[in-house]
Amino acid sequence: MSVAFTRENDLEATAADLPDRPISPHPNLVTARGLEALDAALAEARAAYGAAQTEGDVQADRTAMARATRDLRYYSARRATAQLIETPADPETVQFGVTVTLLREDERRQTFRIVGEDEADPAKGSVSYVSPLASAVMGKAVGDVATVAGREVEIIAIA
Repeated sequence: MSVAFTRENDLEATAADLPDRPISPHPNLVTARGLEALDAALAEARAAYGAAQTEGDVQADRTAMARATRDLRYYSARRATAQLIETPADPETVQFGVTVTLLREDERRQTFRIVGEDEADPAKGSVSYVSPLASAVMGKAVGDVATVAGREVEIIAIA
């Protein structure tokens, strides 16, 4: 048989087999802001799924349907397991939802907020509660010293 009459896997067929997004084994702790973001992402995933269903032939655009289905499964699972943790008004120790300022050995200050995994964005100043940085300072108070990446840091503020 000639190669011209065989169908090779095209990009659309390959994309339709997208693997699921990995779900963390850690508890899905979220701040109020994180829960709002999760709700928005779930609504967006539902809208994308609906659009992929109504915009014509699913076989013609299996990529959009596969992506929408994958995202809908992920955000539905994350929303179903979300555990809202209220941020304490006047925290005395480092805990979930607080903002921490550290003083490094070289006198640099670093401020970050400890949040859930889906909400974490180090470039915007938030880290996941399961990150090594957050784990190193959890439970500490102002004036305490912690070891982060082999270096000592002092906790100088908790808000």
